[in-house]
Amino acid sequence: MLSSAAALAREPDDPGSGSDGPDASARPRDLRMAATGVAAWAGGLVALLVSGRGQAAVLAVAVAVLLLLVRSRRPSLARLAPAVVGWLLVAAAVAASAGLRGAAVADGPVARLAPMRPAVEARLVVTSDPRPLQGRYGERMLLRGDLTALAVRGQARSVRAPVLVVGDAAWADVELGSTLRVHGRLAPADDRDRAAVLTTAGHPEVLAAPSVWWRGAATVRASIRDAVSARDGPERALVPALVTGDDHDVPEQVQTDFRTSGLTHLLAVSGTNLTLVVGFLLLVGRWCGVRGRWQYLLGALGIVGFVLLARTEPSVVRAAAMGTVALLGLGGNGRDRGIRALGVAVTGLLLWDPWLAATVGFALSVLATAGILFLAPAWTAALGRWLPGWAAQAVAVPLAAQLVCTPVVAALSGQVSLVAVVANLLAAPLVAPATVLGLFGGLVGLVVPAAGLALGWLAGACAAGIVAVAHRSATLALPAVEWSTSAPSLALLTVLCAGLAVLLGPLLSRRSTGSACCLLLGAVVVVPLPSPGWPPDGWVLAACDVGQGDALAVRAGPGEAVVVDAGPDPALVDRCLDRLDVERVPLLVLTHFHADHVDGLAGVYAGRRVGEVDVTSVRDPAERATYVAGVAGETVTATYGSTRTVGDVTLQVLGPPPGVSAAGGPNNASVVLLVEVRGVRLLLTGDVEPEAQAALARAWPGLSVDVLKIPHHGSRFQDLDFLRGLHAGVAVASVGEGNDYGHPSAEVLDPLADAGARVFRTDHDGTVVVTAGDPPRVVTED
Repeated sequence: MLSSAAALAREPDDPGSGSDGPDASARPRDLRMAATGVAAWAGGLVALLVSGRGQAAVLAVAVAVLLLLVRSRRPSLARLAPAVVGWLLVAAAVAASAGLRGAAVADGPVARLAPMRPAVEARLVVTSDPRPLQGRYGERMLLRGDLTALAVRGQARSVRAPVLVVGDAAWADVELGSTLRVHGRLAPADDRDRAAVLTTAGHPEVLAAPSVWWRGAATVRASIRDAVSARDGPERALVPALVTGDDHDVPEQVQTDFRTSGLTHLLAVSGTNLTLVVGFLLLVGRWCGVRGRWQYLLGALGIVGFVLLARTEPSVVRAAAMGTVALLGLGGNGRDRGIRALGVAVTGLLLWDPWLAATVGFALSVLATAGILFLAPAWTAALGRWLPGWAAQAVAVPLAAQLVCTPVVAALSGQVSLVAVVANLLAAPLVAPATVLGLFGGLVGLVVPAAGLALGWLAGACAAGIVAVAHRSATLALPAVEWSTSAPSLALLTVLCAGLAVLLGPLLSRRSTGSACCLLLGAVVVVPLPSPGWPPDGWVLAACDVGQGDALAVRAGPGEAVVVDAGPDPALVDRCLDRLDVERVPLLVLTHFHADHVDGLAGVYAGRRVGEVDVTSVRDPAERATYVAGVAGETVTATYGSTRTVGDVTLQVLGPPPGVSAAGGPNNASVVLLVEVRGVRLLLTGDVEPEAQAALARAWPGLSVDVLKIPHHGSRFQDLDFLRGLHAGVAVASVGEGNDYGHPSAEVLDPLADAGARVFRTDHDGTVVVTAGDPPRVVTED
């Protein structure tokens, strides 16, 4: 909620701010309600994350502090005692609510049945839209729902239990708010707020359609998507994400760029969405003569409508609360009202749903709002001494929000974004028109489709600008720095952020130091920094850390490399090749056309001369093959058994073996390369599976290598006899951290290690580099 909350950052004595009065800046802030919110949050965290003994210890400390205050001879401390009693009661209420809800879920009949994994017939009320999930057994649909009736072995009972539903493709069209009869099997749930997981297949029976409110909201959401249907780029999916948080179709690459550039909040339902939508509604109301208390009613109706439009999930309700805080801060005495409203919102949300206390989205929303309320006004005033007011505010608001949220973001991503403030600054002017035009286009499109398309096209144009900002920011020399997620590292980062919060005001108040800070940050993110000792001397192979995918570089000479696969992310493969000082790619081999091997193709071309592009003969999936042709132009099909030399590199095509490529599918059709460079033999295997591996063993008996790129990211489906028979001294799995495919499998890594291989994996080791030697040496980035 950065751009929309800018008014919260106005200094109290700024003209036109609805000022608090001429001496408001000197008046102490009333933080009692803010402290109440902190107490509520602490109560929720203690109840959810601390054991029983720990809870007793926390209670004892709190009582001891209270007694010290009561007995204090200092009147100022003694007067705090009643407030502390109130805060303890609020914390206890949230903790009790968490305990009662947890008990209701964990001790209910559904949770008790789940460990037995019974087959059931159930009545289910759908509480979320289905979301596709690509797992190891194909695509599944995930959604949330409430069981209201359950029959096991012919015995029926009424229940009320939240569950996670896992269905097949037939569930893709299930409507939010509908009541279904389903047959499936219960299993224990990992989440504490779900009583069980219900796995089912086939079309569910609809007992009751969604109410008119849900149907109306679904119609508006569909109309918003139709309004931007004339756009072809990622902005077609971004506009619905901006308006309602519907980010299902946003391409993975765009999501990655948004994460790197600090713009992820735009893809989720946040206070920004509500503030823009309801703020626009209030503006229209003013144009129509709505004044006084009627504006409050209009705003309340707008908030209810937004929640229906974006769905009544906990994240949406949380976003609505934070957006309401921002709206309250837009009027007179805005900062004080905003602080009080933030405390009320946090307390109310946690009493309603205490499990929010331990969720990341809640933490980021509250921290960003608090940063804007507490830090941005002073920084706006400091910058305002040498910048125009609008510019000072535009810098201070995202800077305050980003600084306060940095430790939490680093804990999640392992990165500290350096471009987030600039990216938010550049994107902010486009967010409001894209959101409002997208909503207006959907509403108008219900009546006049042509007008809706015109408005949607304009919204898409603004969204395209946001996509460009995210992409340019993510591809800078140093958009983010890696940061350890260990407790000591995060504690250090928190201390550094707290220190910056104190020091930035005085630094920004002077033109010299403020300009120097901006120039230094700009230089760091734009100018590549030297990496001492990287790449290692004598390197011959680099398995780039590109997430869940493959991108390999084989050194062919000074500034040259043969690149095998491009990974899923252009920014990551571009960064890896930059750090390896690769300026020319005389040969690019794409082993097969799956997205995790080809979607980063543009990153290989970024600022480099690329020669021949070799591919497999199986153009599957067809849409990714078309994408490759669009980026690379003419390609050459790798010829089985052929050998060629590129600089220092000699390559021989060992696969796909004859008879496998036609029927074995895209993975088994992977181009397999035997590579020799400076005396080191490498086997680069793409994603070949057991069938193709067995064919390779038959076609090339006695094959042995120094380095093995483990097939298919270390999937457990391997021909272990073939892999162990290679006698590789080094084995590398290119794999993404936290992937849901189970890659790499211990069933593969352990046998390779037992056979004498040193096993490395990019999710733990970062980029893995092999250097020439006997035996070859391995250097890792992490």
